[in-house]
Amino acid sequence: MKKIIQQAAIVGIVLVLVGMTACSQKRKPLVPLVLEGEVKSHATTLTEQGTQAYQAKQFEEAKHYFEQAVAAEPRSGQAHYNYALALNALGDSEVARQHFIAAADLAPGDKVIWDSPALAPYGNPENKNKASLRPNMPRRSSFGSSMPSGGY
Repeated sequence: MKKIIQQAAIVGIVLVLVGMTACSQKRKPLVPLVLEGEVKSHATTLTEQGTQAYQAKQFEEAKHYFEQAVAAEPRSGQAHYNYALALNALGDSEVARQHFIAAADLAPGDKVIWDSPALAPYGNPENKNKASLRPNMPRRSSFGSSMPSGGY
């Protein structure tokens, strides 16, 4: 009986230590991404301005720049991700969700977007029930110049 209690105590201590280690690891801060691929220089400039505003915690201004970057490059997952970060910071979680999902959809290999804690609350975009994750989103083939600059 004494041996069982000792083993249970050791397991308990190990679990506490593992938990403390996991909790003490700092979460990476959410930062806007640089646009990738062949993008218009105007969209790159808007993204740089939005990033500066975001880092200065001027989220409304960042949202404005990132929204324009999405309008200029609607097929850029990074542009949608940046816009979603600003929307999320402003508390517009429903529209942010749509843009986080669009970012993951448009950038299937971008580990930063897919592993982002900002995307995690919105589920796995590769889920078989994908349509239920984005009920107000147009299908992927709808992304293009006809998309309104205000988003979805």
